[in-house]
Amino acid sequence: MEDDRRARELKERSRAAFDAQAATYDDGMEGDHARGLYPLVAEEVASAVAGKEGPRLLDLGCGTGALAELVLARVPGCRLSCVDLSPRMADAARARLGSRAEVAVADAEALPFPEESFDAAWCNDSFHHYPDPDRAAFSVWRALRPGGAFVVGDVWQPAPARALMNAWMPHSREGDVRIYSEGEMRAILGKWFDAVDWRRVGQTACVCVARKGRQGA
Repeated sequence: MEDDRRARELKERSRAAFDAQAATYDDGMEGDHARGLYPLVAEEVASAVAGKEGPRLLDLGCGTGALAELVLARVPGCRLSCVDLSPRMADAARARLGSRAEVAVADAEALPFPEESFDAAWCNDSFHHYPDPDRAAFSVWRALRPGGAFVVGDVWQPAPARALMNAWMPHSREGDVRIYSEGEMRAILGKWFDAVDWRRVGQTACVCVARKGRQGA
């Protein structure tokens, strides 16, 4: 019960913070880290579905839809669904993407899609907000088709700085939960996905690509 209460509190902090940031996220400093990862995440998604006709894609924590728009340009003919915990971020994404995507307010830990719905999914600068990252990883794995890929762009720090920031995280007003090491990210995603690639990006970020095994492989 205490864990459930804490999870609800963290999600409410995230929802409130990103509702407040929705109008300025595309240009303000609060979205700077996420924007730096946009082209890298879009490249990984495009690579994951190269050669597929009309792939179905899922954006978790879509924010204002700016990254989704970049993916749409890289993967013409795709069918895109976007979710965000923040209603105002979802509104901004709808305004940007129009009929090019379906946008819903939803929790990444309980995605409202049938099994094996998507060829690729991604989240950018949102994984460290999930109170139950294992459940979120399973939720994505379940929604992906065999052979599908999950691309994660997220914050990263070397061990000393990471320890300090993780000690501060419980006091974050934005619902931050934890900055993960390479080993932790591999362990979380590796519970469900058959292969996990991880690479550092500069001094403050990482990109992971987790792949769901093919049936019969």
